[in-house]
Amino acid sequence: MDLPAASAGSPQPSPSTGPVAPSPVVAPSPQRAAPRRRSIFGLLLMLVLLLALGGSLLLNLGLLAGRLGADGDGNIQEKYFSHARSSSHKVVIIPISGMILDGGDGFVKHAIDRVSKDDTVKAIVLRIDSPGGTVSGSNFLYHHLKMLTAKSKIPMVVSMGSLAASGGYYVAMAAGPTPDSIYAEPTTWTGSIGVIIPHYNLARLLKEYGVKEDSVASHRLKNMGSLAREMTEEERKIFQELVDESFAQFKQIIRENRPRFQSDPAALDKLATGQVYTAQQARKLGLIDQIGFLEAAVDRAIELAKLDPKDVTVVKYRPEMGLLDLLMGQARGSGLDLNQLLDAASPQAYYLANHLPPLGKR
Repeated sequence: MDLPAASAGSPQPSPSTGPVAPSPVVAPSPQRAAPRRRSIFGLLLMLVLLLALGGSLLLNLGLLAGRLGADGDGNIQEKYFSHARSSSHKVVIIPISGMILDGGDGFVKHAIDRVSKDDTVKAIVLRIDSPGGTVSGSNFLYHHLKMLTAKSKIPMVVSMGSLAASGGYYVAMAAGPTPDSIYAEPTTWTGSIGVIIPHYNLARLLKEYGVKEDSVASHRLKNMGSLAREMTEEERKIFQELVDESFAQFKQIIRENRPRFQSDPAALDKLATGQVYTAQQARKLGLIDQIGFLEAAVDRAIELAKLDPKDVTVVKYRPEMGLLDLLMGQARGSGLDLNQLLDAASPQAYYLANHLPPLGKR
């Protein structure tokens, strides 16, 4: 029987493999427009901005936590550090660590109040490990530490940790002009004498994300320092005047407490550039007195207080954290204070060895 001839273009069966199955028809995938690349840094900045602009709930929660968690002495604990286990004479180590924000209701202020009520305390050692903080917060702690020593007539010695810079160094001046009263560890960085008002121009970033500032203000200067636009020359001049005045105060505090610079203020002007110095450099320049660890500072405090090393108890203050502190991130002496989220977006002057506004609180 004759088979019909294969039509032109029809697939021919292979004698070895048999008929070939027709290939499935695949619909062409639609072309997708390439997504716009937006950096993680940009997203983080937007998150910070949103927190700053819409953080009223966080602010209220933070204030509530502050009220509920307040008490007489800030729940301060005493931890034995060295020397006699029991004595009627006490040397207290007060740690100042992390960013210095307001000081008004923080751990250090509670520690100062605790010492002022304890007649057994015969000397204080400030253990500073801080890059600094706000001008007002640093000056607040300095002021109250000086008031404490003036009222109690007890000596104070400073022990610097890994970093005691800018506002951290400012607070160290509370030790006063007493010889050999400021100690730094061999690897300490200190100095950074200067003032900064951080400002970031996010105008192009906000435009990319479709965010536009629409503030209503009583005067054009009420909104000075806005992140949503470039700073004007008028605003820059005003901010510079604020910085210069705070800088002059910083240097005055140093001259009052470091005898070397009282007779040679030009020497202080030469090194007060914001530069950070090693312990060896700082000692040579007269910013500190001795290089030694915390134990050396404790021994010096005992010596200044004219105490018997065998009849003195050295304790270290530390904050006691409650459940509410942990939940709200307001543990005194550590953690993030929700009250500071809005402050980070406000123009403030800092004694700070950093270029980012702090969010911690000490």
